Amino acid sequence: MDHSNALDARLRLDAMPVPHIGRPSFVSVRQRLAPLVLLGLCVLALAVFSMGLGHYPLSSRTVLKVLWAALSGTDSGQPLMVDNVVLSVRLPRVLAAMLVGASLAAAGAAYQTLFRNPLASPAILGVSAGAGFGAALAMLLHAGALMVQGSAFAGGVLAVGAAMFIAGRLGQGSALVLVLAGMVVSALFMAFTSALKYVADPLDTLPAIVFWLMGSLGRVTTTDLAWAAPFALAGMASLFLLRWPTQVLEAGDDEARTMGIPVRALRALLILAATLMTAAAVSISGTVGWVGLLVPHLARLLVGPAYAVLLPTSALMGAGYLLLVDDLCRSAFASELPLGIVTAVLGAPVFVAVLMRARRQWS
Repeated sequence: MDHSNALDARLRLDAMPVPHIGRPSFVSVRQRLAPLVLLGLCVLALAVFSMGLGHYPLSSRTVLKVLWAALSGTDSGQPLMVDNVVLSVRLPRVLAAMLVGASLAAAGAAYQTLFRNPLASPAILGVSAGAGFGAALAMLLHAGALMVQGSAFAGGVLAVGAAMFIAGRLGQGSALVLVLAGMVVSALFMAFTSALKYVADPLDTLPAIVFWLMGSLGRVTTTDLAWAAPFALAGMASLFLLRWPTQVLEAGDDEARTMGIPVRALRALLILAATLMTAAAVSISGTVGWVGLLVPHLARLLVGPAYAVLLPTSALMGAGYLLLVDDLCRSAFASELPLGIVTAVLGAPVFVAVLMRARRQWS
């Protein structure tokens, strides 16, 4: 960048609102944390309500008694079947819904900020298509459940790695080339998945692949959570620690470089963290669309576009949103609905309504 361009970038930087990176006052911290604390309490209350929901309904008081007894090591005073329903069946499912929703929404917020594109989602670099191919390949080989999850995780990471390799060779760090490479890799892995479905046994393997691709939390166990949670939480912690330089990056690459931020390294770290979160989430839930695209827009309407606040708000709202959708999937009809279908049916009209209200922020 020559001297005139650097001066022009400096002037634009001076004119834009700069995030406050000094030590905030007690009042500003309280004002910033109050909505997050309230949102977190609402998500916890919804989680307790969700654990009582199902064909064997339980009151929230009974659920709290069982949870407290499990934490304190005392007797809940409830029948053994109630303890098993809460702790072995519904608790893993509710925790999985919160983990998947928070991971996809936080990754979506990071990608929309990173690419400065309101249509960016966790699937933009091909992680969902790669995970779908990995899971389908493992099911075609009649692998076990953990192998299916591991293969899905590896497929998602492989797809994003391929997109970054292509972008690095052709675009030299260009965000536009990276997005185009992600679209190419995503289309390629979707074609591979279609080929696997074509050769799969139509009576056994093919229904399993199709059901996995539509998304579900019905088979999640504590073992699945223990496998996926470290990757998702590590990615989320990384995004949170990088929230301030990421917020500056939203103003433009030149402005970020003027403030001494290593743009290419920061972009690589953000993509790595978001990929780990998304691949871990998809590996236990299957393909669940719209959460990473829609929820950051809803959070932006609530707390504004500042990324440092938008990120935790998106994570909390994503956890609550997927809890509500999963409650609807397993209680609306006698048989359970696929998660991916319901998120799409709900997400499309809500997204149009959100865009109609928020279009001025992106114009």
